[in-house]
Amino acid sequence: MKVFYGWRIVVAGGALQFLQSLLLNQSFGVYLAVLVEDRGWSKTAVAGAAALKSTEVAILGPVLGWAVDRFGSQGIARVGIVTFGIGFMLLSQIDTLAGFYAAFVVVALGASMFSNSIVGVAIIHWFEKRRARALSALQFGSAVGGLFVFLVAASIQAYGWRATAFGSGVIAILIGWPVARVIRSRPEDHGETVDGVPPAPRDDTRHAKAPLQRSLSAREALRTSAFWLMGFGHAFALLAVTAVNVHAVAHIKEGLGYSLSMATLVFTLVTVGQFGGVMLGWVIGDRFQKRLVAAACMLMHSAGLLMLTYATGPVILVVSALVHGIAWGLRGPFMQAMRADYFGRSSIGMIIGLSSLIMVIGQIGGPILAAVFADWTGNYRMGFTILAVLAGLGSLFFLMAKPPRPTT
Repeated sequence: MKVFYGWRIVVAGGALQFLQSLLLNQSFGVYLAVLVEDRGWSKTAVAGAAALKSTEVAILGPVLGWAVDRFGSQGIARVGIVTFGIGFMLLSQIDTLAGFYAAFVVVALGASMFSNSIVGVAIIHWFEKRRARALSALQFGSAVGGLFVFLVAASIQAYGWRATAFGSGVIAILIGWPVARVIRSRPEDHGETVDGVPPAPRDDTRHAKAPLQRSLSAREALRTSAFWLMGFGHAFALLAVTAVNVHAVAHIKEGLGYSLSMATLVFTLVTVGQFGGVMLGWVIGDRFQKRLVAAACMLMHSAGLLMLTYATGPVILVVSALVHGIAWGLRGPFMQAMRADYFGRSSIGMIIGLSSLIMVIGQIGGPILAAVFADWTGNYRMGFTILAVLAGLGSLFFLMAKPPRPTT
């Protein structure tokens, strides 16, 4: 039995997300804790690199969105892999904060070019009926990558952060380059059809009575309230997600008094929860209203972050990590699926790219706000509490984000 090629793209995309999650997204908190201790830099200064990454992604978002709509995902992803690897090699050689920022710009540029958004656009073009399921499956890579973040921590402890960074760059290129070749942009360009299903015979009479909703251009999408509500809802979710990714290890180690190994282990449970959330999304993704599921996940983000902030023992830490992780794994794939459902496929890369200009509020605001309050008060409690409240309020954006009216 022939396997629909779209699923091969999902597997390859998941492998790329595994690399990015393992080597960067969920390992950054480990690097932060080590660099603060090794180099004597402030938390705000190191967390600023995460803000710089988010700013770069936001600025490049519309450009990359246009490029992926125009040229496809494969070439962009392959260039991104090489850039990502070189950035880590440069990171291994830095001695100053300015050098750290410069190297991280290169890492961030590469990461943005084979990110979930870039690969997700290809998947959106290959799937329609099972789009949410396919996008959830893509996130398995991110979840599994987080499960192995302890390997990065162990490598840093055994060989130092410089050797670990250089090795990460080499691994990224050697594995990522051939995997990216599997990515293809549109099924029509390769003799395939959406969902692998032969097109149904056209019924002109039925078509006249029930016209199909057409895809919206980026300009038309910008004129809908749904575009802005989803953008701000996504941004408020990222306030919690990015703050946890960057600062959870430091908070557990310094604020709650656990070892780096224990802090890393607890943080790994976030990924266990994420994996569970992705599996739940695989099951329910195309059965329920995505905006209502996303709103519920926002409340879970809020509860998980509050439990992490005020944890009185290991049990609360475990529960907080799992709750936050489930919310992340379930909600994350729905963001692109909702946009594709609402606005169609033709300009989806550009629409996602423009959305990044709103999402950057959460990507920058989460790590920086948490770091500023930590440097000011000596702990993360106030900053994390504020972010948890904002994440809870963000559920309202998704509740109000109803689909645009059908157009002809």
